Amino acid sequence: MITIELPVRSALQAALSKSGLARFVNRARPAVGIAGEVEVLLADDRTLRRLNRNFRGKDRPTDVLSFPSPEEITGLHAGDLAISLETAERQAAAYGHSLRDEVRILLLHGLLHLSGMDHETDRGEMAVREAALRHELRLPNTLIERTSTGASAVSPRRKRGGR
Repeated sequence: MITIELPVRSALQAALSKSGLARFVNRARPAVGIAGEVEVLLADDRTLRRLNRNFRGKDRPTDVLSFPSPEEITGLHAGDLAISLETAERQAAAYGHSLRDEVRILLLHGLLHLSGMDHETDRGEMAVREAALRHELRLPNTLIERTSTGASAVSPRRKRGGR
């Protein structure tokens, strides 16, 4: 399910189709290897800042946060994603593509985190996987490819066995 939660109905909200984004998530989940459902919150910078502060101790907004479910229920519910539409809009403008494409890039990035990948700790495996999926899903540059640090999107990971 996709929830758009902005203080006022805005042009950002009007530029996106909930059903289109849901179709994308439903196509991307099996490509990533996720069986369980994913809840997505599309919100503003203020909300993502609060979530980032509460779950990661970082008092700043971010583009996407991933909240993996406990391993016991990932087959039913893989986890939750939160995306800032305000940050997504700025990034879309900076990279010269639509807000819709930027949100899809962030959804894919978050789904990879839900699958257990983490570009902050791996040796480039997530970047390679994201590039292949971006091509398969017909998306512009991946989030990791376009950041020099590879740390733009984050995942407040709960410890799972072996990770």
